[in-house]
Amino acid sequence: MFFQSLLAITLIAVASAAPSNMERSADATTTVTLCTGSVSPPQGCIAVPFVSGSCLDLSQGGFNFLNKEISGAVVPGGFICTFFENAGCIASGTGKSNQNSEVVLTQGTWNLAAAPGLSGTENFNDLTSSITCSPL
Repeated sequence: MFFQSLLAITLIAVASAAPSNMERSADATTTVTLCTGSVSPPQGCIAVPFVSGSCLDLSQGGFNFLNKEISGAVVPGGFICTFFENAGCIASGTGKSNQNSEVVLTQGTWNLAAAPGLSGTENFNDLTSSITCSPL
C-alpha cells in the first residue's frame, strides 16, 4: 500500500511539473530591461519586473530615476509593452512634437529614438513616464 501511494504521489508531481501548451495566465509576470543609455553595449540598464496589465508609473516610487530617461528597452518573447509619455499609463493622443503619446513594443531590442509608433517611426527617447506589459 505504501509503495502504491508513493507511486501515485510521484506521478502527480511529475505530471504537474511537465510543461503544457495552455495559454499564458492573465496575471503572467515578465522582466523587461530598461536602459537610460545604450542597450548594446548595455549602459544604465536595469531589469524591471512587470505583472501583466499593471501600470508602472515612473513618476513616483522606486523607479522614478527612469522617468523621462529611458533610451532603450528589451522586451521578452510572448509579451507586448506600451510606453506612455504621460504618468498613469494614460494615452492622450498626441504628445511632444505632435507625436503619439505612446509606443507599443513587442519582442526584441529597441532604441526608443526610432520606436514604432501608431503613425510610423517616432523618437520616443527620454519621453517615457509609465509602462504596461501583457502577454500576447
